[in-house]
Amino acid sequence: MAKVTFNENACKGCYLCMDVCPKKIIKKATDRLNVKGFNPVEVLDMDQCIGCAFCATMCPDVVITVEK
Repeated sequence: MAKVTFNENACKGCYLCMDVCPKKIIKKATDRLNVKGFNPVEVLDMDQCIGCAFCATMCPDVVITVEK
């Protein structure tokens, strides 16, 4: 099973990771802001993650880590 982690405080809210996720399980966390004042992203259902790492590859700030 894959595990995706985000460095939420480094996220600048570009949401490119949401666009490239083939399972569409990454969403904007509307219940909180990071230290930069942006809504960070989160994975809705980690069990659906296939570990493709498209999100981590697309992230311009390298805030996403995918482990298999």
